[in-house]
Amino acid sequence: MSIPRRHLQQVSSLAFLAGYVDTLGFIALFGLFTAHVTGNFILIGAALADISQSSVLLKLLAFPAFIAGVVAARLLIVVTEQRSTAALALTLSPQLLLLTSFMVCGVLATPLVGVASSYAMSAGLLGAAAMGVHSAISRLQLAHLAPTSMMTGNVTQLVIDLTDMLRGAADVTARQRCGKLVWPILAFGGGAIGAAFGYRAYGFFALLLPILLLLVLIVLDRHDAGRESMAAA
Repeated sequence: MSIPRRHLQQVSSLAFLAGYVDTLGFIALFGLFTAHVTGNFILIGAALADISQSSVLLKLLAFPAFIAGVVAARLLIVVTEQRSTAALALTLSPQLLLLTSFMVCGVLATPLVGVASSYAMSAGLLGAAAMGVHSAISRLQLAHLAPTSMMTGNVTQLVIDLTDMLRGAADVTARQRCGKLVWPILAFGGGAIGAAFGYRAYGFFALLLPILLLLVLIVLDRHDAGRESMAAA
């Protein structure tokens, strides 16, 4: 697989996954953003103002769970930095495990009547930790690609570049950046829409789609790493 095609596949797949998981968590777990720290700060403030809400504890704990995912990913990446093969696959694996655990706990918590149950709480924290890993991977291993979980900056930059293009002031870099940003934005939006319909139809089993997507990315990264090793030998 060519490098540009590989990069497009990675950024589109991970952006779709981020939009999907964040939306499903928001719908299923009473407004919890698993991948959106800014949104959770807002929800924490709103929940603290109305402490009768049963979701306040989950929203408070989701932030340290997200941080724990970032820390775990960072430490794993440090360990694998010296490896020349399948480094991305190695750090995607903990996210796969956390997402699978998120799904299992969510299924066990169904039907959800509140977040007081241990399974519901565990589902939310595992989902937040999984997306912490996701965000760290995007920053550390895929920094050459557009961010895959935070779309505010992507949309802002895309609109700036499109505005410059329309007024005839865009340079080659701006045009290239537009092509780099549009795909993760579209993929994230597609993931968000897919999660809404998926959860309505299948509940937490809808998480099988991003889990399978991660499996495919891991297999492909291992395959590409193996080919690169053979070529270098």
